[in-house]
Amino acid sequence: MKPGTRKLYSRRRRALRVRKSLKGTSDCPRMSVHRSLRNISVQFIDDERGRTLTAISTLSPDFRQKHSGGGATVAAAELLGTMAGEAAGGLKIDKVIFDRGSYRYHGRVKAVAEGARKAGLQF
Repeated sequence: MKPGTRKLYSRRRRALRVRKSLKGTSDCPRMSVHRSLRNISVQFIDDERGRTLTAISTLSPDFRQKHSGGGATVAAAELLGTMAGEAAGGLKIDKVIFDRGSYRYHGRVKAVAEGARKAGLQF
């Protein structure tokens, strides 16, 4: 097995292990966080209907108006979490299931969660 293939296989396995116990509904959707080297994105997903209710990213124009720096910092992640919580509040969502994917609950992923909690979301 190639070295890069092993790493991707391990990440996919961790994500599936986390996600097998998480199912979002229309009342309590799944808040999925994706993190790359340069950006972060958050989606609110209803798994029963298979639909994304809303999504926000560090690439979206709304975020770019409020934050002038790069999208790969802890400060940017916390602002994104706050904006995601406000967007969910607009859809009358107050309770979510947090899906960290294959990422550890640390650094930028933790900052997104804390920002969403500040905006009023309950996990």
